[in-house]
Amino acid sequence: MPVRIVPHDPRWTEAFASEACALRRALGPTASGIHHIGSTAIPGIRAKPIIDILIETPALDELASRTSGMRALGYEAMGAFGIPGRLYYRKETPDGVRTHHVHAFAQGSEHARRHLAFRDYLIAHPEIARTYSDLKVALTQGGTTNADAYIDGKDPFIQRTEREALAWWLASRR
Repeated sequence: MPVRIVPHDPRWTEAFASEACALRRALGPTASGIHHIGSTAIPGIRAKPIIDILIETPALDELASRTSGMRALGYEAMGAFGIPGRLYYRKETPDGVRTHHVHAFAQGSEHARRHLAFRDYLIAHPEIARTYSDLKVALTQGGTTNADAYIDGKDPFIQRTEREALAWWLASRR
């Protein structure tokens, strides 16, 4: 299936806020932080219309034990899904349209910092965010790009920008 990206939709912020409230109720104190990440969290850039959520937890194993709460919200537990130290969940509509991804990491983990730094850096540097958006448009032109080719095409930009973002993010917290 081709990757579909769409113009930024300001309703994504509201969709995140609503889902974050539901997640807080379902997970209680095992969710010490719930953050909107990914392209839908960055104003003005194109994105796949899927809300990415980062949950920080003081105890990943305790969060894993709350899978029934996630299932009650419509999430499917996917385990680490290729990233050690992560719990990954996805949510779809009844007709199979993906709407949400949840990435859960231990509070303060390298992966959590990486996601938050990337988001904050692109928000603070709109010209870099536009470059990222333009890259995504170029990768999906013609509507034939599959998910693997799309991810591979974005990877060099993401790797480089993550390094810059982490240095910027850590310096801004001193």
